[in-house]
Amino acid sequence: MFVTPAFAQGAPAAAGGADFMIQLLPFLLIFVIMYFLILRPQQKRVKAHQEMIKNVRRGDTIVTAGGIIAKVVKVTDDSEVQIEIADNVRARLSRGMISEVKTKGEPVKTDGA
Repeated sequence: MFVTPAFAQGAPAAAGGADFMIQLLPFLLIFVIMYFLILRPQQKRVKAHQEMIKNVRRGDTIVTAGGIIAKVVKVTDDSEVQIEIADNVRARLSRGMISEVKTKGEPVKTDGA
């Protein structure tokens, strides 16, 4: 008396491919938004930081990843610089540990006569 039969398949089923694409669309939309809001700006910051580290030269005042403010005394090779923390206190620092270049120093001297 109170029970009626359920007619779940009253209409014919839609094409399976279109239904799958509609379900996949929100995930693709989330990925695209995440790329433009998170991944792309992070890649730009990494590229700018690598360029800044590559252009460090003698006389620059830098801030290390540990927060130490030092002056670059000598650029030894591609992976290290020699810094002066205080008067006559020098240390070697990996270029990857440079977090910021505060002021630019003197240009590299050339032997032009």
